[in-house]
Amino acid sequence: MRPSTAGFTLLELLAVLLILALVTALVVPSLGGGASVEIKSAALSLAAGLRQTRNHALNDNRPAVLALDVNKREFQLPGEPRARKLPQQIEISLFTARSERLDEYRAGIRFFPDGSSTGGRITLTTDAMRYLVDVDWLTGRVSVIESVVEEAVGR
Repeated sequence: MRPSTAGFTLLELLAVLLILALVTALVVPSLGGGASVEIKSAALSLAAGLRQTRNHALNDNRPAVLALDVNKREFQLPGEPRARKLPQQIEISLFTARSERLDEYRAGIRFFPDGSSTGGRITLTTDAMRYLVDVDWLTGRVSVIESVVEEAVGR
């Protein structure tokens, strides 16, 4: 009796599934969602910069400021010669203490040696997503909150 040659072996099926999984993993991220990845990356970068500024104040035992220029779409950490850019397609707004505002577009969030801060909120918005980067004034704790823009929900 001869073995049946019709059909595929388990090994062949697993090889095809592996190839499909790899192709899907490579293609799906490039099919869009670039803006959502970009805004999330910008929010996390800002949060990391704020935490780094807080650590600066704690380690150096003196106040440290993260400066943000909404018009130029950039922020600068203490002790760094170059500002870090934020993407052009992201709308940026800043709420901070009046004492930290230089003008309509430039302001900062100041951290103190005891860990506290002037507090504030940096809001990053695209058509579909919104990220709130909050700084608690009492503890200096930095948090990132993700939300969906309400107009985008109705689409």
